[in-house]
Order: sequence, then structure tokens, then C-alpha cells
Amino acid sequence: MEEFHPHNDEMTFNTEEAHSIVKDCIEGVLGKADYNHDKVNHWTAAIVEQSLTHLVKLGKTYKYIVTCAVMQKCGAGLHTASSCFWDTTTDGTCTVRWENRTMNCVVNVFAVAILL
Repeated sequence: MEEFHPHNDEMTFNTEEAHSIVKDCIEGVLGKADYNHDKVNHWTAAIVEQSLTHLVKLGKTYKYIVTCAVMQKCGAGLHTASSCFWDTTTDGTCTVRWENRTMNCVVNVFAVAILL
């Protein structure tokens, strides 16, 4: 039996669409807020939950992983890296970097196609 490998727009991860969704979620949660240690856990949870909800509403057959890091701006460096072993024709990733005068936010989205 042959494996089914769809190669159409439905099964291609749209990085620009995901970037726009995540950026809107970050702006909605953090907006013009100043860094506040007591609110960071709430902010990161809200960003990943809202991003995931909006991505799922696209109705594409993907499993999504969303991560979020918020760091106070204090002159320290922030470096991140990731590596994936997957089908580059269907799966994808998107990283959104956002900042204001008091904090940095980095959100990663990993999308893994579900082939039925």
C-alpha cells in the first residue's frame, strides 16, 4: 500500500499566517505593559494559549507546539536555538520576537502535519 503524501496549500505550513497570529496575541497580552515579575507566568500562559487557540481555528491538520519566553531588559543577552527532525515539505516552524522598552518576548511555534 502506498503512503499518502499530500502536497498542496492545505498541507503546507504558512509561516506568515502563524507569525501574524502570534504577534497579535503578544500585542493583545503585553500591549504597553511594563515588565512585572508577578505577571510573567500569567502573560506567558495567555500568549501560548491564545496563539494555540487561533492556530487550531485555522482548521489545518497539524499538531502545534507553542513556547513563550519573556525576559526583563537588563542588558543581559538572550540566545535560543531549536532543531527538528521532520518532513520539511509539510511541517514548519515560526519564531516571533517582540520587545518594548522593559522586556523581550520570544514565541516559537512548531507545526507537525497529521497525515491521515
